[in-house]
Amino acid sequence: MDGAVAWSCSVVSSLLKSPSPQVASCRAQHHAHACVPEHAAGAPVPASCLPGSAPAASRALPSAVQGGLHGQEDRRAARAGAHVALPTAQLPAAASGVCPLQPSPAAGAAQHREHAGRDPGADSPAPHPRDRGWHTAPLQHALRVLDMTGLLDDGVEQDPGTMSMWDCTAAVARTCIAQQQGGTVEPGLDPIPVEVRVDLRVNRASYAFLREALRSSVGSPLRLCCRDLRAEDLPMRNTVALLQLLDAGCLRRVDLRFNNLGLRGLSVIIPHVARFQHLASLRLHYVHGDSRQPSVDGEDNFRYFLAQMGRFTCLRELSMGSSLLSGRLDQLLSTLQSPLESLELAFCALLPEDLRSLARSPHAVHLKKLDLSGNDLSGSQLEPFQGLLQAAAATLLHLELTECQLADTQLLATLPVLTRCASLRYLGLYGNPLSMAGLKELLRDSAAQAELRTVVHPFPVDCYEGLPWPPPASVLLEASINEEKFARVEAELHQLLLASGRAHVLWTTDIYGRLAADYFSL
Repeated sequence: MDGAVAWSCSVVSSLLKSPSPQVASCRAQHHAHACVPEHAAGAPVPASCLPGSAPAASRALPSAVQGGLHGQEDRRAARAGAHVALPTAQLPAAASGVCPLQPSPAAGAAQHREHAGRDPGADSPAPHPRDRGWHTAPLQHALRVLDMTGLLDDGVEQDPGTMSMWDCTAAVARTCIAQQQGGTVEPGLDPIPVEVRVDLRVNRASYAFLREALRSSVGSPLRLCCRDLRAEDLPMRNTVALLQLLDAGCLRRVDLRFNNLGLRGLSVIIPHVARFQHLASLRLHYVHGDSRQPSVDGEDNFRYFLAQMGRFTCLRELSMGSSLLSGRLDQLLSTLQSPLESLELAFCALLPEDLRSLARSPHAVHLKKLDLSGNDLSGSQLEPFQGLLQAAAATLLHLELTECQLADTQLLATLPVLTRCASLRYLGLYGNPLSMAGLKELLRDSAAQAELRTVVHPFPVDCYEGLPWPPPASVLLEASINEEKFARVEAELHQLLLASGRAHVLWTTDIYGRLAADYFSL
């Protein structure tokens, strides 16, 4: 077990070993019998205000460990206790943040009487100066929620000192199994229920282990509450088994990747996904669903899939990458009960009629993120694509057009409507046959887009030697470039950005070094 996983296991396990573990920062919930400093009810507590002297290493604790239950009033009323949030950037170092709050009995009694309107000095000493400002209810109350969500799900741009989503999944699973098998509560003491909120990532190798952990958490003091599930290369029956073990009230995202389910597999899995009525994001990457199958079984499976998609009431993000939806997009979108804000249709073989139906749909005017990568937009699709951009211009923040066969002619024709997307922050054009002249036109015209921060552009066709025309995307991705020419291109683009006062805008050809914008972060 590596250091990050071992640390996480020890933190989660330690929460169950004491009948009343408490944390340094709790928000005032009188019905929850929590503790809070008077000066900042509902806010993180400065380390200097904590009872006792805190070591220098824990001075940053309040930003890492916060009280309350994310402002959910119904949870506040139903569950008495505190909440620890362990963020991505500080997870391994946050152990110093789990520390006891132990005001002296005299101070606690005095302040409790003060709350009741009595003289705090009538029959007990005044509280110690370091304890002033702390309200304490008559009973100590234990940690009830440990929030370990929000971890990065791969190693790109990740600090090696932080915990990954893989580490967290392994650590929480180990802790759940160990708690169930060996027990971590002292004899004679009732176990304290703790809700552990996590994002889980699973593949074939870790499936059995995670399934055992989920089973162990049923009826256990350590309740595993999965927020986001990401399953990669997992057989259909295993995916269904995991979905059946998850709490329907917790899950907000299901992300299935590289599972090669096809329409038949999707029709088996989708009813189990549709029971999660609060699901906001459904991502189906490389499941290879082909809605164009002419067989009766293929048509029946597609119709059943559509019927199940109509059960979602809170869905805001849908990704159907590499599912062939030619001529069927309208059927899919019209079944959804709520407008989408994020739609990913990469490599879906879209036809002009699909783009037109999307532009006319109620989804278009709500879209914040749109991914049309791998769809040819150079011919008859160009005009309907421009109409779609026009419909989404007021809300669009993230536009991905990798490998869409957009040459200078198509880009220049699209610039007038593209620049109307005034809130656009990210534009992806990698893998398109654009020249240096086309890129410079884009750079100049995009000056009107004040929110634009990142443009991922292709290597200009000027930098290739002996390039066939029109160049296939595979050639643009694999052919070697003239490094000297490209260095001059980069320098010229940089100078143009400086001259226009946009040095803060990143123009790059690096599609792997940057994490794609997540819908929930938009």
